[in-house]
Amino acid sequence: MSTKAVCFDVDFTLIYPGPTFRGEGYRAFCARYGMDVDASKFEAGVASAAPLLESPDDVYDPAIFIAYTNHIIQRMGGTGARIDECSREIYHEWAACHHFELYDDVAAVMGELADAGVRIGLISNTHRCLASFQSHFELQGLISATISSSDHGLMKPHPSIFTAALQRLGVEPGEAVMVGDSFKHDVEGALNVGMRAVLLNRGDAAAPRVASDHRVPVIHSLHELPPLVIG
Repeated sequence: MSTKAVCFDVDFTLIYPGPTFRGEGYRAFCARYGMDVDASKFEAGVASAAPLLESPDDVYDPAIFIAYTNHIIQRMGGTGARIDECSREIYHEWAACHHFELYDDVAAVMGELADAGVRIGLISNTHRCLASFQSHFELQGLISATISSSDHGLMKPHPSIFTAALQRLGVEPGEAVMVGDSFKHDVEGALNVGMRAVLLNRGDAAAPRVASDHRVPVIHSLHELPPLVIG
């Protein structure tokens, strides 16, 4: 079946955090709340906090992300009564596009897909406004449909968020490909509703590590994507 649509995850697939959401950025957040933390412990804190992002029923709940941030701050040495307050500010700021950078391959590849008549969708486990995302990163006219878990109420890999995206794109599951950096959230979620999937393993310092699987192709740059879905 031909590919009529490609859906992309957003964070660590299309964009990556700037300095605000790295070790020194967290240190600056914490300092405003009277906490002195060790920026060098940020990466280890992120790695150990990852399991906290799993929701047993896939319901979007800000408390999940606040607990995740709390854990990172604590692993960096943060203590005291204002940890929650600091984590809530970090959660709020995560939605602001100006704290993020667009990967260099995104605009060109999206343009190539759109020129080939492929509809582009975004499916994101975030509370970021995806309309402002398009305008901030100058991607207007390339993206046909978007859906965020904060608006939908359920997060990837829940089938309903993929189904809703497909409905907005006007395509059947077998006509669409999901591209993302998370095997569980992006790849397995898509496969479970009948979509195809491509796992993106950029391998850079900003992106989390991913595990591959024989069921799906693994790419290391979006420039490798068009030959897989066009033609």
